[in-house]
This record gives sequence, C-alpha cells and structure tokens, in this order.
Amino acid sequence: MDFETNDFQSFVSSRRSTRDFLSTPVSDEIIEEIIADGLTSPSWSNTRPVRVAVAKGDVRDRLSKEFLSRWEEIKGARDGIFGKIKAVLKRKGLPTSNWIITRPYHKDLVERTKNQGRDFFSHIDVDRDDKKARDESWARNYDFFGAPVELFIFTHKSLGKYSASDAGLFMQNLILSAHSKGLGTCPQGAVAVWEDAVRKEFDISKNYSLLCGICLGYPSGEKVNSFKANRPKPSEIILPKRH
Repeated sequence: MDFETNDFQSFVSSRRSTRDFLSTPVSDEIIEEIIADGLTSPSWSNTRPVRVAVAKGDVRDRLSKEFLSRWEEIKGARDGIFGKIKAVLKRKGLPTSNWIITRPYHKDLVERTKNQGRDFFSHIDVDRDDKKARDESWARNYDFFGAPVELFIFTHKSLGKYSASDAGLFMQNLILSAHSKGLGTCPQGAVAVWEDAVRKEFDISKNYSLLCGICLGYPSGEKVNSFKANRPKPSEIILPKRH
C-alpha cells in the first residue's frame, strides 16, 4: 500500500452533502477524472451497468427550468385531497418515473428521516410549520442548489438491485474523489421523478432507467453547508445473533 490508511477515517467522515454551490465552473478534465475514479469500484461480474449524463451549461439550465416548472405545478399535491385532485387534473408535474420516492417511508425508517428533517430545518432557521419556506427549500433541488454541473445516474434495468448496488459503489468512489479535489456533491433522489425531461437532452438506451442525480461544484460558505447529519453507530446496524 502506498497511502496512509490512518488518514482514511478522518477524510471520509469529513464529507458532507453540499446544498449551496459557487457558480465556479468545473472543467471537463476534472469531471472525467472523478468518473474514472468512480469506475475503480467493484462491479457485478464487471458488467458496469451504469451510465452518466453530464448536464452543464445550457443543458443544465434547461433541465433546471423544466424541473422548477413541474415542481410549481405539483407541490400543491401535498395539500390534502383537493391538492391531489388539482394535480391529477393538471397532469403537468406528476412523476413520470421512480414513483417510489413520492411514497411515505416505511415505519422501520421513518424515525431517522423525521429527525433529519427536524434537525436540518432547525439548522437553517426554518420553522417546520412554515410550508412556504419548506417548499422553497425543497425547490432548490431543482436548481441543483446552484451547482454548475448535475450528473444523472442511469442503471441497466435487467440487473435490478444489482445495478443499483453497482451504482452505489460507483457513486461513492466518485463522491469521495470529488471531495478530495475540494468539490462538493449532493446525491438527489428528488430529480429522478422526471426521467423523460433528461431523455430529451441525452441519447439514453431504453434499457436504462434513471436512479438519481448528483450535484457537483465548489461549495459556498453558506450556513446550510455546515449541517451535519446524525450518523448511526455501527452497533445500530449490526444484527444480533439468534439465541
């Protein structure tokens, strides 16, 4: 080994999701480097069932504008039955893919996500009952938090969860590579609901489906970027033996 293993824990634990970016461009060379680092990850029989759509410049801006437009149409669907009926009648904004992220979390998982929401909104001084401010916070997903680059991660449909596993391994290597270069990232499930919009901009095989997006750019000094999500201890996820 030609690296200091003792430094790894401090490095990897220092990575945080970035939710406000500078407009500073990211060069094509750096983007290719971090994708190459992503591809050092293991893969199911080395099939590499992952594709990446790199949105920057005019493409990035068009997608952001389209996503924000759709979000404006659909956000009322959370306001009870009349909001849902209005959204269905309008049609525009309804998910065209990955409906799963619009569903409530399973009871096994809901406590952590509720705590995350409470802590996050408290950190950015948003009252949990302030719907307008919470909607504005969520809408930033569709401006890619100001990042100059958005990566859309597609996985091959035939391998199902194994494609998703490969993508997760690839994404983590890519994210850590970006972190090592002073770049920030934020994986986003929120952008995966409108795959059709991304397909209009890129030549994507029908055998692939959109898994998520990743914002990429240089972090700003805004307070939101100092948020530290609560991370579980190993003892919380290691299963006990049967007695």
